[in-house]
Parts: sequence; C-alpha cells; structure tokens
Amino acid sequence: MPETSDNAPPVMPPLEREVFDTFPAPVRHRLEEVRAKIFAAAADAGAGPLTETLKWGEPAYLTEATGSGSTIRLGQLRDAPGHAAVFVNCRTALADTFRTRLPALSLRGDRAVLVPLDNREGDPDLGRALTLALTYHRWK
Repeated sequence: MPETSDNAPPVMPPLEREVFDTFPAPVRHRLEEVRAKIFAAAADAGAGPLTETLKWGEPAYLTEATGSGSTIRLGQLRDAPGHAAVFVNCRTALADTFRTRLPALSLRGDRAVLVPLDNREGDPDLGRALTLALTYHRWK
C-alpha cells in the first residue's frame, strides 16, 4: 500500500473505507487514530508489513508476511457508548496479558479493549497492547 508520508499510515483500501464510514463520526475518528497507532506499532516492533482486510465485516490487521502477531480488529460494542473497541483473538493469552501488564486498560471479556472516545490518557497503554498483539507469536 502506498504511504502518504513517513509518519502516516497507508491509504485505506476502498472496502475498509466503506466500513469505517458506517461508524458514527466520533467512533470513526477514534478508530482512524487507533488504525494509525496499529501501523506505527507494527513499524516500531518490526512486525513487518500489515495486511488490512475485513474479518466478520470489521477492519482487521494481520501480520501475514511475518506471522509475528495475532489479528487485531476494530469496531464498537453496542452496549459501550462513548467507546470504540479493539478486538483480539479470544483464544490467545492477550487479554490476560493486558490485565496483568496494562491494568489501566478497560477490557471486556477475553477479546475487547474499550477505547474511550474523549480521553487519550490511556493511549500509551493502548499502544503497548497493540505492540503485544502484533508480536504475540514472538513472546507467547
């Protein structure tokens, strides 16, 4: 995918853009920020190029080229207004690892990290969680 600058994520593919555009504006904007963090975390962690696709109708990010990580999906939970959501595979140890290493994150079950729409204070922990997911097969 072509990049717009060294610090910007690649241009979003058309199908994924269509899905992003279905989210309410505050959720869409926050998920676009999280998407940028995913690409930055992958670059910083040496996770290789990401595959951006749809899984279960939601934007998903995979480390297919290197196999270093677990899939990350973006969306929202109907019963969590004021939040976007980052989903990880519930069959991994990621949620438990987040609970142990990043207790400030708001988790739902074994797969969802709730991301506040109006509060960026937890973003450093979110960035660490994304890095853990993108490198899961290296450290598990």
